[in-house]
Amino acid sequence: MKTLKYITLFAAISTSLLFVQCKDDDDNVIIQETCTDGIMNGDETGVDCGGTSCAPCGQVLDFSGTYRQEDQMGRPGINTVFGTTGFKDSFNATVPSAMQAAFQTKFQDKLLALNAGYTTNALGLDAATFTTVLSNDVLWLGKTGITTYFNGTEILTGRALSDDVIDVSLLLIFGGPDGTENPGLTSDGVPSNDVAFSSSFPYLAGPF
Repeated sequence: MKTLKYITLFAAISTSLLFVQCKDDDDNVIIQETCTDGIMNGDETGVDCGGTSCAPCGQVLDFSGTYRQEDQMGRPGINTVFGTTGFKDSFNATVPSAMQAAFQTKFQDKLLALNAGYTTNALGLDAATFTTVLSNDVLWLGKTGITTYFNGTEILTGRALSDDVIDVSLLLIFGGPDGTENPGLTSDGVPSNDVAFSSSFPYLAGPF
């Protein structure tokens, strides 16, 4: 008789446990583990650290010390191409308002070294005018009209995700007045992004 009572009691306790929810120490139901919930869960190796989703445990970011500007690329590739001979670092450390006076002639010398036959480009800009534009490494934005890096008419009114800025730069350096000169040098051969852009912020595809 006692055995039957114990079996009945055990069955009742086991059944009641099916209806008990797992809760954290703050009495909040854990719906999805995160790296900020103050609990070691998921595949974390510590509290909110380690595993496949969270930062490594024991890694502390040190923001002390003196910061300095290492690189600026308002327009991709400008310093990479034109700042390669002796002044790349100083270009990076110069404020945009002082760039033209400091680097325009250096940019012009580099442009003519890259394309000794340069006269004007598809925008009708001679070497001095073109390098004046290039030496101010800031991304301009037109408040009205089309946003484009260069669409054949407008230039530097902004930058759309689909703009091929490298091809545009090569075209304006090597393509001549009508964009047809030096056809082997006016494209990097990469026609589009390897993954379609997202329709929501941040628009770019995730990392590999």
